[in-house]
Amino acid sequence: MNNSMSRLCTIGKLAEATGCKKETVRYYEKIGLLMPPPRTEGGHRLYAEEDVKRLTFIRRIRELGFTIEQVRELLALVDGGKYTCTEIRRFTLKQVEAIREKISDLKKMETSLMEMASRCSDKKVPDCAIIDALYPGKENIKSK
Repeated sequence: MNNSMSRLCTIGKLAEATGCKKETVRYYEKIGLLMPPPRTEGGHRLYAEEDVKRLTFIRRIRELGFTIEQVRELLALVDGGKYTCTEIRRFTLKQVEAIREKISDLKKMETSLMEMASRCSDKKVPDCAIIDALYPGKENIKSK
């Protein structure tokens, strides 16, 4: 193997190196987040170090809650090489605000569920306060 070939890896090695599943790698290729790699004569994908870096980047920003579309937007900035730190900061702070909204929503859900649970007793299902709160028209259940 020549020097450039020794730096190439299979989809399995790429997945292992980045903590992604092979199916995820294929999906990201299909939707254009990763460029399709060259293939061997036998059809096996061969990924370069740049693919490892890009996939690691994608995985990290996905873990931070960015959507696929947001990943696409961020990669477009990176790929174009015409981004500023200010743009990336704005992009990041927008995500922080979305996370704060989710946290607020989760706290409201927690409060609602705790309130329902506090009204719950060891009664049978037709008399359960949680079912009463969540199941519209549940009085039809009692008659069945």
